Amino acid sequence: MKIGFIGLGNLGTAICSRLSSLGDELIVYNRNKDKIKDLPYKIVNTPKDILKECDVIFLCLFDSPAVENILSGENGILCDELKGKTIIDLTTNHYEDVLKFHKMVNDIGANYLENPVFGSVAPALSGALTVVSSGKTEVFENVKPILEKIAVEIFHLEAPSSATKMKLINNLCLGSFMATLAECTALAENCEIPKAKALQILGVGGGQSLVLKAKTQKLIDEDFSAHFSNNAINKDLHLLQDLAYNLKLPLYSAAIPKELFSKMKMMGKGEEDFSSIYQLFKK
Repeated sequence: MKIGFIGLGNLGTAICSRLSSLGDELIVYNRNKDKIKDLPYKIVNTPKDILKECDVIFLCLFDSPAVENILSGENGILCDELKGKTIIDLTTNHYEDVLKFHKMVNDIGANYLENPVFGSVAPALSGALTVVSSGKTEVFENVKPILEKIAVEIFHLEAPSSATKMKLINNLCLGSFMATLAECTALAENCEIPKAKALQILGVGGGQSLVLKAKTQKLIDEDFSAHFSNNAINKDLHLLQDLAYNLKLPLYSAAIPKELFSKMKMMGKGEEDFSSIYQLFKK
């Protein structure tokens, strides 16, 4: 099967690797062509070129402005050739912008599935992501066999924007856990408890979580090459703040992690993995 893929950042590259390993032929576009020039996929010059060969197109971009540019910018895919085809958007969008994307794509006679993913590079490579989809049930059912190649947990919330809102809520847990685990690790070190031993104990105690399992080795090695960046979690927590404001609800536990990750970005560490927040607490 030929699958189009637009946006080969850390996560997108890992998902492409997974799909390719299962025998799918990938036709890809990335704004930075130098980054993907050595990848073993067919590379096209414009997003629109993907439509010539693919009926299913993944988008895996940083934010809503990037998605809008791919849809309706120069050589965008929102055109007659898109009719009857399906977009699976893995981007964590703004919860209001994604409603616009549903309408834009559906109005032209194509299908749009809002499909943010939970997980980063390591689970993507092994097909162990969690995905939450929003969109028409028939569209979801048609592409579910493709989603099953990259995810072990798949949920469908039919109402548009629901998946995006759930992703933002999930990332409140993610950011809060990471900030707490980083502070606990640094505090243990200041008590002259070896870092690796402290993380082992936290892993069977109160710190037991998917976040700690995923980030233990990064904390030990202080290898902060990005799987999920400070820029990304910072963006998502700000979107969550917008959502709470729109709902006229206060956000209590989200406030401190949001500011901590903003501090990391301000320090020029936005491109590092979000586990690097440990550096704020390390003596």
